[in-house]
Amino acid sequence: MILVYIEHSEGQIKKSSLEALTFAYKMAKSKSMSVHGFYIGDAVLSDEPGHYGATSVFQYKSNSYFDSTQIVHLIQNALLKTGANYLVLGNTSLGKTISGQIAYRLNYGLISGVTDLAGDHQNRFLFKKNVFSGKASAFYSFNENKGVIAIMPKSINAEKSGTDAAPIHVLELEIPSSKIKLIDQNLIKGKTPLTEAEIVVSAGRGMKDPANWGMIEELADLLHAATACSRPVADIGWRPHHEHVGQTGIAIRPNVYIAIGISGAIQHLAGVNNSRKIIVINKDPESPFFKAADYGVCGDLFEVVPKLNEAIKQYKAAK
Repeated sequence: MILVYIEHSEGQIKKSSLEALTFAYKMAKSKSMSVHGFYIGDAVLSDEPGHYGATSVFQYKSNSYFDSTQIVHLIQNALLKTGANYLVLGNTSLGKTISGQIAYRLNYGLISGVTDLAGDHQNRFLFKKNVFSGKASAFYSFNENKGVIAIMPKSINAEKSGTDAAPIHVLELEIPSSKIKLIDQNLIKGKTPLTEAEIVVSAGRGMKDPANWGMIEELADLLHAATACSRPVADIGWRPHHEHVGQTGIAIRPNVYIAIGISGAIQHLAGVNNSRKIIVINKDPESPFFKAADYGVCGDLFEVVPKLNEAIKQYKAAK
């Protein structure tokens, strides 16, 4: 049995969890196993997990805030109560925090950053993941037929595999009291999370001043894209830290990554080099980012970006 932890925001299932359900269904088909979802909260889920392969869904009903330690306990107890051999979840910020703790508590193996199911090895699942900042691939399996698998966001296409609704079963689970007191919570609403964005427009210190960011936001709006930035920009307060992408920030895998005024140091590339297409705009022809780019424009961003925005507007108006 495979249990998938479903992350959601007020009932809106995160794309990474739909990908995890799809991956679990792929696992289940190869070994005649069943897939079951598990989520925390009293909201009604926006998507139907049954359409992505779940036979049923287990729910811990509560409208309280839970810290990561409490979530670990809830998932651990759900695994024990349902008898699941495997836990599949997204390798998101929360997934990275809790997956190792759950594996340790249950004496399960952990494979994080999985990008594909690569058949089997000695009658055990074989998982593929990227290593050395995406420069190579490695294959892993568990010593026993049980473990925790954290799926790299956007490495699997979320695909519907059925039309039946999955029945929901409410679980009664023990949970420790939290050592954290929630004082305030400010949720970012109305924007696509960076990890789920299909197109990302990112900028760096080449913008010279935070007041110049209007053209970047305009380009992002025209392309229905999310905005991001390099670490120096976030460190000096030009942009919020949740937009920082790179080795020490958020790792993303959009279909298109547009880097504007960013040199392309190895630390930044480590967080974006799995993008399907990279477009670079930089006036320095020696910028290392050009070596990683699929397309490059060598020019002054203050001339190129406004012209690009106008060209997109004219194209849209002519359609």
